[in-house]
Amino acid sequence: MEYLHTMVRVADLDESLKFYCEKLGLQQVSRKDYDKGRFSLIFLAAPGDADSARESKSPCLELTYNWDPETYTGGRNFGHLAYRVDNIYAICQRLMDEGVTINRPPRDGHMAFVRSPDGISIELLQKGEPLEPQEPWASMENTGEW
Repeated sequence: MEYLHTMVRVADLDESLKFYCEKLGLQQVSRKDYDKGRFSLIFLAAPGDADSARESKSPCLELTYNWDPETYTGGRNFGHLAYRVDNIYAICQRLMDEGVTINRPPRDGHMAFVRSPDGISIELLQKGEPLEPQEPWASMENTGEW
């Protein structure tokens, strides 16, 4: 068995690509627009997985965008996406600077949660051993759901 991708439906493709690519740092590895079906499939990968994702189409995050407006609810019951990061404090700071709410701050130097514009919960995990706790993260409270 081999993991291929996780699919999430997105309501606003531009806003979602801005979040996943510009803010979170994923890279687009492929895109197909289906005129007859009126939808697009955009495959994204973490920078460390981008080369293999282009070759094998895995591991990826598949964004499905239906051209006709739909309302999606229940992002929380989906569960979450998880990404290993080189420096949890640096990415959380970058996301905060970009206006993203850190729902569960990395108080332990190991784990944080944010949410996409569509309410998908995203877990960020520190690569290797947890970093030493530091402010402002150590005393930051949770915000909203994660």
